[in-house]
This record gives sequence, C-alpha cells and structure tokens, in this order.
Amino acid sequence: MFENLTTRLGQVFEKLRGRGALTEADVDAALREVRVALLEADVALPVVKDFVAHVRTKAVGQDVIKSVTPGQLVIKIVYDELVAMLGSETAHINLAAEPPVPVLMVGLQGSGKTTTTAKLGLRLEKQDKRKVLMASLDVYRPAAQEQLRVLGEQTGVATLPVIEGQQPLDIARRAMNAAKLRGMDVVLLDTAGRLTIDEAMMREAAAVRDAVRPAEVLLVADALTGQDAVNTAKAFKEGLNITGIVLTRIDGDARGGAALSMRQTAGAPIKLIGTGEKVDAIEPFHPDRIASRILGMGDVVSLVEKAKETIDQEEAAKLEAKVMAGGFDMNDLLSQLRQMRKMGGMEGLMAMLPGVGQMKAAMAANRVDDKMIARQEAIILSMTAEERRKVQILNARRRQRIASGSGTKVADVNKLLKQHRTMADMFKKVGKLGKKGMARMLAGMGGPGGMGGMGGGLPPGFGR
Repeated sequence: MFENLTTRLGQVFEKLRGRGALTEADVDAALREVRVALLEADVALPVVKDFVAHVRTKAVGQDVIKSVTPGQLVIKIVYDELVAMLGSETAHINLAAEPPVPVLMVGLQGSGKTTTTAKLGLRLEKQDKRKVLMASLDVYRPAAQEQLRVLGEQTGVATLPVIEGQQPLDIARRAMNAAKLRGMDVVLLDTAGRLTIDEAMMREAAAVRDAVRPAEVLLVADALTGQDAVNTAKAFKEGLNITGIVLTRIDGDARGGAALSMRQTAGAPIKLIGTGEKVDAIEPFHPDRIASRILGMGDVVSLVEKAKETIDQEEAAKLEAKVMAGGFDMNDLLSQLRQMRKMGGMEGLMAMLPGVGQMKAAMAANRVDDKMIARQEAIILSMTAEERRKVQILNARRRQRIASGSGTKVADVNKLLKQHRTMADMFKKVGKLGKKGMARMLAGMGGPGGMGGMGGGLPPGFGR
C-alpha cells in the first residue's frame, strides 16, 4: 500500500535535505512535486488542492530550529497534514447500545462485503469478546447466503439459518429476534449489493436500516477501484447516511488514493481496512500510523501489536530456553519462517518498518522475498526428522536429495544451511551472556544495519 507515493515523496524530501533555510521558491518547487505525486496516487483533485495549500501556508517562512533541518521540518508539516486528511483520530466501531447491537454492512457487489462481514465477526469475538450473529440479507446473488454460512463455519462465528423465500426485511427482523433469544451482543447484517448504485438497492437497505436502527452503517469499498470507491462512498453517504467505511484489498493497492480521499470527500471515517485474504486480515484504521507508512517512517506500533496477536507465547518461551542452551535446529528455523508468514510475510513486515526504501533495495539485491521463504520452507520439509535435528550430517548426497525433493538447487540448500549456521552461532554467543545478552541483541537489531535501523542491512544470514 502507498508504495508509489512513498517513493515519490522520499525523492521530494531528499532534495530539501541540507538546506540552511526554506525559501518560498524551495517550498513551491517541492509542493509541485508533492501535488503530482498525490495525483498519480489517484487522490481526488479537491483533496490535493486543500492539502497543498495547507502545507504551503505552514511551511513558507518557517525558521529551522536547533537540530532540525528544513527537510525534517517539511516532513513534519506534511505528516501532520496527512494525519488531518486521513481523520486525525482512530474511529472505532460503535457498539455503545443495548444488545444485541445491529451493524448494517452495505456496498456494491464484488467489494468483498460478505467476506468482510465474516472478518469483522471474527475480530469482534476474538478481540472484543462479543458474541456475534451474522445474517445474510442477499437473496439475489446465487449462493450468497451459503457463502456466509460457510465463512461462519470457518471462523466459528454463528450465522442465522436460511429460510428459502424469505425477504431481506423479514430476515433482518428474524435475526434480531434470534439474537435476543440467544443472548448475542452484536448482529452483523450483510445486505445485497448491485454492480452499480441503483434506487432499488438504496430503498431496500434504507428499509432495513429504519426497521433495526443500527448503531453502525458500514460501507465496504474496494480500494483498487480508486476514484470510483470515493464516488461510491459519497452516494451511500447521501442515500443511507453511512457512519463509517471499511476499505478492502488495501494490500493490493500500491497507490492508496482511495484511502487518502475517502474521509474528506465522503464525509465518513475509515474505520477498518482489509489487509489480505485470510479471515483475520482486518485491522483498525489508524491515521497517524498510515501517515508514518506513507512517509517511509514505518509503523512499529502495529508491528508489535501484530506480533502479540500471532506469536504463541508458550512456544516463544520454549525457543528462548532452547536458544539459551545453545540448541537451534532446522525445526526452530522452520517455526520462525512460518511465524514471519503469519505476520504478513516479508512485504507485510516491510510496510511497518522504518527506512523501507533502503531495506527493499537490500532485499532486492539479495533476492529476499516471500517466494524465497516458501522455498526455504520446502527445503526444510524435504529433510528427515534426524536431518532437521542434526544439520551436521547433511553431506553432499543428502543435500542433492533435499534439493530434488524441494524443487530447488543445491546452492539454495547451501544458502539456507549458511543462514542457519549464522543464526545458531549468534544465538550461541548470546546464550553465554545470559538473558541480559539476549536483551542487548534484540536492542541491537534496531541499530545500523539491523532490522530496525534499516541501514541497508538484512537479518543475519538472509539471502547471503
């Protein structure tokens, strides 16, 4: 997300570094490029005009305070304006009502509405500890109700049984009654969509809204549709008075124009973003964190939160004890690779780390990507249980067999073994220093050349 914009803005700010003062000409030249960068990112023209005007007003004539360069000052001003454009504060799902709280999911067909309903249901149950009932009101699209039922089984979130021939308004009322009887906290009502906005769809959704009086009317919009997503949001705001937006397929949108335009042009906050295909790939929309990502400053807070959600603390404690004892085998490396994939893979992690541009260049040079992680997993899975525990027995014949079994080359096997040896040696040194040494090592990963410092370095042994 925002890859193109991050790159362009980075180039603009690079030109401002080292300037002793900010002249009006400097600011105008930089803002011309910022304007082009935003337009290329598919941000709505009125939004771009307002943004550039606000930044110019604040940047012209600014004195450079001690220890702050003109480039840093402009970045700070742009950051503040990006946060304001995106909504300033995180807008949470409003569940402050007498249960069961109805939440209406609306949007065009193909925007990912049904999948998003299931993702939201899972998140509310897992994160907020709410009992959720999902109901499909889409009686037009073939198998729409069946799709939600299957997603309910996959996520473990309850769904309303389907009664053939029942109309949307009656389904909504039945869902609310069923939720009351079963002591549910939230009812997610997945309405029908159309390929385009039409009066019949709006009337039907409005009738359901008036009948159940939802605490939230959430528009599900596809980020990949760019300006069309913004226009859709405006239409739904006028027709249904939506209270929030869920932007899907953010992970596939390198431009990010829809996210940057939505708040200002649609008059409703973005509350959630879909970050992938998995049922748990949905997260709150934090304007300040998104602004940091756009400017290449990373989003370490979200990275830590994601780590807490995905890392098994018991397994982590076992690995720490094993490392401290000097044992780090291929099973442990496989576990780390899978953990990285659960957290969003290399690209997902890269988006949250500062200095992403330098890190990506280093990764490209060393051919480090999600495909490489998949190859490494395949190599380890092609080893026998004994080989995973005792790497030293991997002679040339065994390496050839592993390469053939994993569909890779012997050179790939050798590279993985070198990576493992580097990590094992590092952990062995840390083990001698005890837990304080482990803490110092983790802190050092934030220094130059490490994962946090992004001085063009890579994790020990990766890709080399």
